[in-house]
Amino acid sequence: MTNEQNIDFVLRSVEERDIRFVRLWFTDVLGNLKSFAISPEDLEEAFEEGIGFDGSAVDGFATLEESDMLAFPDASTYQVLPWRPSEAGVARIFCDIKTPYRESFVGDPRACLRRVFHEADKAGYVLNVSPEMEFFYFKDDTTVSSGSAIPEPLDNAGYFDLTPQDSARDLRRDMTLALEQMSIPVEYSYHAMAPSQNGVSLRYAEAVTCADNIMTSRLVIKQTAVAHGMFASFMPKPLSGVAGSALFLCQSLFDHDGNNLFWAQGEGSVHHLSEVAQRYIAGLLKYAPEFTLVTNPTVNSYKRLVPNGEVPCFATWGSKNRSAFVRVPTYKPGKQLSRRIELRSPDPTCNPYLTMAVTLAAGMRGIQEGLELPAESSLPVERLAETDAVRLPRDLGQAVEAFEGSELMREVLGDHIFEYLLREKRAEWAGYSQTVTDWELRHYYGGF
Repeated sequence: MTNEQNIDFVLRSVEERDIRFVRLWFTDVLGNLKSFAISPEDLEEAFEEGIGFDGSAVDGFATLEESDMLAFPDASTYQVLPWRPSEAGVARIFCDIKTPYRESFVGDPRACLRRVFHEADKAGYVLNVSPEMEFFYFKDDTTVSSGSAIPEPLDNAGYFDLTPQDSARDLRRDMTLALEQMSIPVEYSYHAMAPSQNGVSLRYAEAVTCADNIMTSRLVIKQTAVAHGMFASFMPKPLSGVAGSALFLCQSLFDHDGNNLFWAQGEGSVHHLSEVAQRYIAGLLKYAPEFTLVTNPTVNSYKRLVPNGEVPCFATWGSKNRSAFVRVPTYKPGKQLSRRIELRSPDPTCNPYLTMAVTLAAGMRGIQEGLELPAESSLPVERLAETDAVRLPRDLGQAVEAFEGSELMREVLGDHIFEYLLREKRAEWAGYSQTVTDWELRHYYGGF
């Protein structure tokens, strides 16, 4: 549908379905979901003129001197919230943030991804992404907020287990139904490797829609948990000694006729990967250290990225090695459209708009530069240190250093977002480095 048709549909639906509150959604630079509600009477004006708000109150947006911002609803993202009452209901619409001059705001993560997506589109490429997101269910958040104890797992089930120990079956069922009611198709949901850890895989969508779906899914997962008297956490590593949570991103490039440009066969192909796919992967590998701050943005992110054979610590690729940075799933005959690569480093604390933007840009740079795909790695992670494989940042401090020196990241994100991330993450690392932890007290308090 055209934008005008989308707007007409939304205005009719709001009236016919008795929608009394329309929530306008957007994200700040760090990936936090922001929202404010307007009445349906103001919606038509919002589509035409935007709704003003104070941008200086949103992290990473604007200073007090230039605080006026406009939220323009994207009618194609209209959905009714299924957990709200059907009478006097509530709907949500994602927004594009603009200046009072109706120029795209340089601090809007969604606009950043849209810009990179359009640049790829002009070159003939359409990025499709399927995300698989892991998370933990706990009884509540009081242990964490009080700082007094370790979160208590709800079960001891393992990967894909179907046992009475899997206490989250009903939560996953309700989560899946809620997502599908919001037109977000779920491929499958499951119990993941660690106690109380769960996962959900969403079907393919183009990049901007996929990022919208990830933001919606994070809220739906938390909302469903609250309805069951539980708490959902996207912290990459909330428990020691068990697997952490990832946001795996399966990516592929299509042309405007719907052909998968990653698929090939015969001479020059590798695992049925085309030359375009090989150069795209090479770009991801080359620029991996530079964009790791975006894909893994917290101190805790690096507690997950440890050499245990399940997560990437080096910028390598492989077809069967799950410790590879980029994994190439086995090709199924006759499934050319599903030829894809899996980026395994991101975690669910990342801003999905910025993560899509920087990884797409890195892959596109690999195509533009004609980068050669290095040899496939099948070595265990403990032996990779003996090779010339590039080590990913070991902690947030190293990630900040690699990011700071990246011309590509500044170009893709723009000065506004780049400088804000640099400033905030430096402060986060400094704050963590100066904090005395329980581990230090246990090991050093009574010694020497």
